[in-house]
Formats: sequence, C-alpha cells, structure tokens
Amino acid sequence: MPAGMKPLEKFLKKQTTALTRAGGFGGVGDKASGGTGASRRRASLSRVVPFFRETSPESGHAREVFSPDSEDPPSWPSAAGTGLASVPCSANGSGSGSGPGSGSGGGDVRSPSLSSDEQSSEASLITEGSSGGGGGGGGTPLHPDTPDNLTLAVLDGVAGKRFGHCAETLLDDFMLTHPIFLTADRLQQVLLQQFTLEAEGGGRERERRDGDSEASMSAAERKQAVLNMAFRYLDTYRELLQEEGERSNSFPKELYTCAVKELTRYPDLVEDVVKLQRWTEILHCPSEEEKESKKKQVRPLFRHFRRIDACLQPREAFRGSDEIFCRVYTPDHSYVTIRSRLSCRVGEILALVKEKLQYSEDQPVLPGNLILVAVTSAGEKAVFRPSDEAVFTTLGVNTHLFACEPSELDSLLPLPEEIHWTPGDSKLHDMSAEEVANQLVVFDWELFSCVHEVEFICYVFHGEQSRWRPLNLELVLQRCSEVQHWVATEILQCQSLPKRIQLLRKFIKIAALCKQQQDLLSFLAVVLGLDNPAVSRLRLTWEGLPGKFRKQFQQFESVADPSRNHKSYRDLMTSLRPPLIPFTPLLLKDLTFLHESCKTFHGELVNFEKMHKVAEMVRTIRRYRSSQLAIDTETSPSHLQTKAYVRQLQVIDNQNLLFDMSCKLEPKDT
Repeated sequence: MPAGMKPLEKFLKKQTTALTRAGGFGGVGDKASGGTGASRRRASLSRVVPFFRETSPESGHAREVFSPDSEDPPSWPSAAGTGLASVPCSANGSGSGSGPGSGSGGGDVRSPSLSSDEQSSEASLITEGSSGGGGGGGGTPLHPDTPDNLTLAVLDGVAGKRFGHCAETLLDDFMLTHPIFLTADRLQQVLLQQFTLEAEGGGRERERRDGDSEASMSAAERKQAVLNMAFRYLDTYRELLQEEGERSNSFPKELYTCAVKELTRYPDLVEDVVKLQRWTEILHCPSEEEKESKKKQVRPLFRHFRRIDACLQPREAFRGSDEIFCRVYTPDHSYVTIRSRLSCRVGEILALVKEKLQYSEDQPVLPGNLILVAVTSAGEKAVFRPSDEAVFTTLGVNTHLFACEPSELDSLLPLPEEIHWTPGDSKLHDMSAEEVANQLVVFDWELFSCVHEVEFICYVFHGEQSRWRPLNLELVLQRCSEVQHWVATEILQCQSLPKRIQLLRKFIKIAALCKQQQDLLSFLAVVLGLDNPAVSRLRLTWEGLPGKFRKQFQQFESVADPSRNHKSYRDLMTSLRPPLIPFTPLLLKDLTFLHESCKTFHGELVNFEKMHKVAEMVRTIRRYRSSQLAIDTETSPSHLQTKAYVRQLQVIDNQNLLFDMSCKLEPKDT
C-alpha cells in the first residue's frame, strides 16, 4: 500500500461520522427531519469530498465576525472615497450605519474545526485584501446599509456620480449577490420607483453628509442609470428569468411602458427603449434555437433512466420546466415510468404514479395514500414531504425513488442489482487511457459549462428555499461521486491479480492525463477513488505496481492533501490558465466557510464587504470558463463506444459491499 493512505482513511472515517450526525445523504436525508437547506447541502458535499469538514458539535459553531447579541452594529472596514450616509433605522435599537473600521475585514474568522496552520490559511479567504477601497481585490467602498439604500448607492455608481473606477465592480458585486439580501421582486420595485422620480431628492429618504453638488443626479441621468442597471440584471439572469415565463417578463414590460411615455421628454432614451422592447420579446418568446432544443426530446437524468441516443448528445443545461423520464419503484421492485417536470413537487410525482398504477395490470388493488421515499443502495431511507420540489437531482449515485404506503416503509429494500455483484472483466481493458481521459474531460466540461454562476450562491446561501434551484450544480457533484465509485468498482470487480494491477496503472495514467488537460474534477475524483479504503487495502495489488507509477500516485495524493487548507491544490490552481475545470466541491467548501464565518445581516444592515468576497469567488469561476475548451469531434465506432461508456458508468456506491468485495479478493490474513 502506498505511503499516505492511512491519513486519508481517517478522513473517510471522519466523513462517515459527519454524515451520520447530519442524518442525510445526497441532499435528501434531512428532509424528513426538517433540517435546514444549508445543512442538507453540506451533508451532500461531505458525501462527494471526503476532506470536506464540518464544524463539530464539540467545538461549537463557527466563529462570527460579530456577536448577534451585541447592541451595536459591527465596525466593518471604512470606505474609501465618497461615503454613503444611510437612513436611520432601528437595528436592535441601534442608530444608523457603522463608524469607520480599523484595519482588516471584520475580526476573527477562523474556523474552530481547523488546525492552527489551516486556520491562518483559511482565514486569508476573508481578510486578504479587505483593507483599502478598490475594485477587484481590495474591499468595497460601500458601508453596511439597508438593501434599498445599497441599491440606490449602486445606482449612483452606474450614473458615474460616485465610486469612480470601482463602480463596475460594485455593480457586478450587487448583481451576483443581491438574491442573498434583496428579493428580485423588491429590486424590480425599487428600479421602477427610481425611474419615475423627477428630482434627485424626491422619495430618497436620506441626506448626503458631504453636501457635494456633483453627486446630484438629473432626472435624465437617473432614468439612464436605471435602464443600464436593469439591462445588467436581465443579462445576468437571462436563462433563469426565461425559465419563469410571465412572472419575470412583467418587469421589463412595465419598465418599457414607463420608458415609452417618457420618450417625448427624453428623446435620448430611444435606443434604450428599443433595447428594452427586445428584452421583453426575449423573455416572452425564446429564440428559434431554444424552441428547437425544447422540442428535441424529453431528457433522461443521470442513471435513473438510460437512453444511448441521449447520452451521446452534447449536454445542455437543465431548467426546472424541462420534462424528464424517471422510474419510480414499488415495494415489490416493479416500476412505472413517469414523465415529469424537473421542478415539480413531490405531490405531483405521486399523482402521476397513482394514475399509472391505476391502469397497471400488475396492480390488483388501487393504491391508497402514497409517500415518496429515496432508498440508497445501502438501504438508507429518506421520506420526502409533499411540498418538496426538484428532488430528482438531489438523489445519490445509486439512489432510487420508491412510492409506497406509510405502512410499507420498513419493508423497502434496495434493488437486487444494487446489493449483488457479478465478477467479470471490465470493458475498460479494451479502451485506451487516452480515449477514456479525453471523454471524461469533454463530459466534465459540458456539465461545468451548464452551471449558471448564480447556482453556486443559491446552493450555499439558500438551499432548498432558493428561488432558482442549483439543478446543474447538483449534477456536477453527483458526477464527482460517480467517478470516485467507478474507480473502486472497476478494480474490485476484477478477479485476476495481473489484470487488477493493469487497471491500477491505467487509472493512474487516466488521472495524469486529466490533470494534464486541466480537468481537476475527474483528476481528484480518480485519486480519491484509488484512496477508497476498499482499494487501498489491496496490498498484493499495490505491491505489483511498478515503482514509477507508485511514485506518480504519491505525487497525486499530495495534491489531494487537505492540510494547510488544501495548499497543494491551490498552488496548482494558480499555475493554470483557462479553460480549466476546478474541483467543484472545494469551491463550495470555500463559499460555505465564507458564509458561516461572518454574518450577512446585523439588524437591517447588509454586510456588503461579505457580498464583495462572495462575488470575487464567483468571478473566479467565471474566469475558469473565459475561453472555450477544444473538444474532439471524432465519430469512429470505438470513439462512440468509449463516449457511451464514460457517460453511463456502472458503479457500486455501497461502501460495505465494496469492502466485502475487497476482502474476497485479498482476505485479511494474506
């Protein structure tokens, strides 16, 4: 067994403890117990990446920048340039705004679950560059303020009246993070109100401290600024707004109506009015390409319904209104295939199942009161509430949906093929490592490109209550878990020791090729799959591996080393240039730490410094996709066979079963 395996086994054990404590798997385990969306997301993340660590009960909650029980607002970093005078508000009985801060961004943000070295590195995520008032890397010139006042301040920046070169960064910060502290409906209401104002002071219930006359804004400038801000909002959320249909189209329609009425007084707005009209058409009527894409097919999800023709097509982003096929099983393991919207509620799914069962010849008795249950390959069960939405993408790799009556819950068992396994040679023996690695990279890029950047924020900050569900991000996490278990499954199903050693070599080569092509998602997933305790204990297999490959794998393990806040991985990332595919679970870990290390609100005041840090992380993700990955379009039969294999991996995700398979290959006394 290579050096370095034992520490990772400890991390896997720690992961199991954390999952048991969280009471969930794959994002659904806490539903029955009413856990929060954030805790369910972290449980899902723990399932994907073994070294994602949660705050332990012994160490208490993560430290906060300020105490929620304090009477005074926190003293965040002072703003550079023109300050914003906020309206008086009663935040726990305190006055308005916060005084100038001293130094860095908000106190002790270290996590008690980390070692001292890891704390200093992790805390740098928050404190780095938080002093000063600039754009990209340094803090934000906005003081903590109410959501409405922050909107007005950003509007001033758009009009060119404040913040100078920081205005563009502030606008991007606001657009990316406003769902955290300001609903879309309220933002639209504020913009419409500001568009109809005639004088700069009218309706703005605050006074400027500096009395600078240059800060005043004419009605024409205000209307232009509102339109520019509205265009940025529509552009950022275009795909998500199209998904909502008429609900989202009402805002550009109303703004367009107001703008048309003002054309006689402000003729300079004519180009913006034409542009606004085009936006109403875009949100109301999808383009011909989008219409054609919708007509193509009802798309199956990962693993829960298989269609070869679908898996060979380029991956497209899932939206809540997409119709999918899914199998729902009954206690006797028969199933019905339903056609459903991806975002539909559990109650709707059960209605479809009940309708199918009523017309089934195999169902002699009409079904009664049904419940929907997710059953893992290990036999764990989670009952969904009728109001739960979009449950399909939260399922684990080999987790299936069952519909049954409440009295039948205890009798539910995993599918037979999830419990039993058949030894045999893998198809992987006949495929080259280069072809497999190329297909892994291409598929990972398709999945990563489908994730809207706002999904990362929705995943961490809103969980199940998010207006826009992170459907595509959940599928990326599912893929990461799938590749890890695929590696272990292929090796443990191989009965021949020489062939098993050959597979081990091939996987190390695949990992090297993925790393070379800057696909760190599959690279680390393969490495973590080889670090699975059921694989790492195969002493005879590892001893048969040539020294060159053992040394190479030890180098790969060092990249996966979580010490010092994953320093090796982060050093590797800084040396790469786009396009690249990051290890997505670690991105979510960073966002989760940032979210839990400091408060978003103090009373009614928004910590916009925190919003700036969140937006910086999202812009980093944007940079990873700033150029297009070169994709091989070869269509030879062997190429298509490898492509279909990689996109429909057959895996065993039951750790107990994997360990039993390992012990049969190499008993403990050998």
